[in-house]
Amino acid sequence: MTQQAPQTPDLNTLVDEREAASILCYSVRALQNWRHRGGGPDFVRVSSRSIRYRRADLFAWIAQRTVSNTSQPI
Repeated sequence: MTQQAPQTPDLNTLVDEREAASILCYSVRALQNWRHRGGGPDFVRVSSRSIRYRRADLFAWIAQRTVSNTSQPI
């Protein structure tokens, strides 16, 4: 029996706000506030009441905020 390598998720996969919040280690409410006020990761408005996030956008948002010391601006 051969073992298969673990599957890496497709970065274009859409996730709901609960999973997005989990990936970012933030609350769903924080994501909702960012959507309203700006400053959060890009999102997809599937319908007026349905929001999704692309994994690639979440990881890009994280990468944009990666700094090497506290004196660097975000």
